[in-house]
Amino acid sequence: MRAILSLAATLLAGTAAFAEVSVERGEYLVRGPAGCGNCHTPKGPNGPDMANELGGFLVEKTPAFEAWAVNITPGSRVADWSDDELARAIREGIRPDGTVIGPPMPIGLYRGLSDDDLYSIVAFLRTVPASDNSTPFSTYNIPLPPAYGPPIDSVAAVPAGVTVEYGAYLAGPVAHCIECHSPMGERGPKLDTHLGAGGFEFHGPWGVSVSPNLTTHEDGLAGYSDEELKVMITQGIRPDGSPMKPPMGYPHYAAMTAQDLDAIILYLRQLPPLPDPS
Repeated sequence: MRAILSLAATLLAGTAAFAEVSVERGEYLVRGPAGCGNCHTPKGPNGPDMANELGGFLVEKTPAFEAWAVNITPGSRVADWSDDELARAIREGIRPDGTVIGPPMPIGLYRGLSDDDLYSIVAFLRTVPASDNSTPFSTYNIPLPPAYGPPIDSVAAVPAGVTVEYGAYLAGPVAHCIECHSPMGERGPKLDTHLGAGGFEFHGPWGVSVSPNLTTHEDGLAGYSDEELKVMITQGIRPDGSPMKPPMGYPHYAAMTAQDLDAIILYLRQLPPLPDPS
């Protein structure tokens, strides 16, 4: 296995010589803060079907769209994509055939993924066990943009540390906290006007869950200590002991390092109060 991982990193490094590729970093991101399996792993009555990890899952079905997170293991069609094509699909939302990936894949945030992290994610995905799980294509009753922005040449790495800058990177492009915790408008989350204000509805077997306010508003994080927030983020348990609902990927966030968790909380602590998400 070690030889396979080394070979994957070597081959990928040749494809993207500009990126500092690390399969270990990619595994940490996919199974940790990026929480890719939270959407891309099938769910059964007893939880995630890890025998088909990253094999695809129905993420959301609303009047606007029926969105499937597709199989992204080497057993799927992405196995035929080059590393650069897979990287572009993740960061820019453009498949090799030129079609656009629709919501809820947070492409607007993934555009900020650094080259190092993006290609490390690709390197790790090439090593996971192949799943033959198949999913239908997503269908949309809303128009999709021709692109989410101009082509991306390169994105520099953000220095790791317990800083607001790195916390913003983790809460945005990596863990996309601010996508799920901002209210949804006609063109997606209201990141420009209601960043982190909560109010995004999720529908699933659990019923309906609504993302809470993450700003310093009195109805947001102001009333919680850092330790209480850490338990809520990584275990899904409120200070009063009551359980929080899916689809937040608590097990993925539990795999975060203490430094990364501290950086995210530091960033969230400086989000200014915003209007109620109504």
